[in-house]
Amino acid sequence: MAEDATPQWSLESLTKAYQQGYMAGLTGQAKNRQPYPEEIPAAAWEAGWDDGFEQLRLQQHSA
Repeated sequence: MAEDATPQWSLESLTKAYQQGYMAGLTGQAKNRQPYPEEIPAAAWEAGWDDGFEQLRLQQHSA
């Protein structure tokens, strides 16, 4: 396997990306502020953002 094909992410880094996205969504930040250039961490961040934004929406609805 070529060295270039080695993933530059780990479970820890994907968890961190998810948590950062979650906090961004929870605080109402724009989804287009996703900071990761690589597809896999970007997807983790976006999944976190989706979950965080949904939580924000639920909190606003119940307030």
